[in-house]
Amino acid sequence: MSKVNRFEDLEVWKIGRLVAREAWLLTREDKWKHHFDIINQILRSSGSIPDNIAEGFEREGNKEFLQFLSIAKGSCGEYRSQLYRALDRELLDSTEFLRKKDEAEMLSGKISRLMASIRRSDFTGSKYK
Repeated sequence: MSKVNRFEDLEVWKIGRLVAREAWLLTREDKWKHHFDIINQILRSSGSIPDNIAEGFEREGNKEFLQFLSIAKGSCGEYRSQLYRALDRELLDSTEFLRKKDEAEMLSGKISRLMASIRRSDFTGSKYK
């Protein structure tokens, strides 16, 4: 694994940021305007993904980073669940639902692989130097 100096360089953070932006754009559509509960949850869960990746990275220790990556992965699952709710409320059509769900599953897999890579690494974090 190559050395990463900033969380902004992490592919999982970049994808998480895009997921959060797409969720925001989606909820701005007119048909969503009266669904405050799901708007709030979908924005919070999608935003939690890059936020937890960033926070964990900035803690400069592999154990804390793993903990926050786990939270980000959980938020990815929550976001997927919110997509199902949006589909059930007919706020998403099946094509858009599948695209967003597949993207979230891909991101979840990338987070899992990053976590596995960190577990295999001997690097414990810059705060332990």
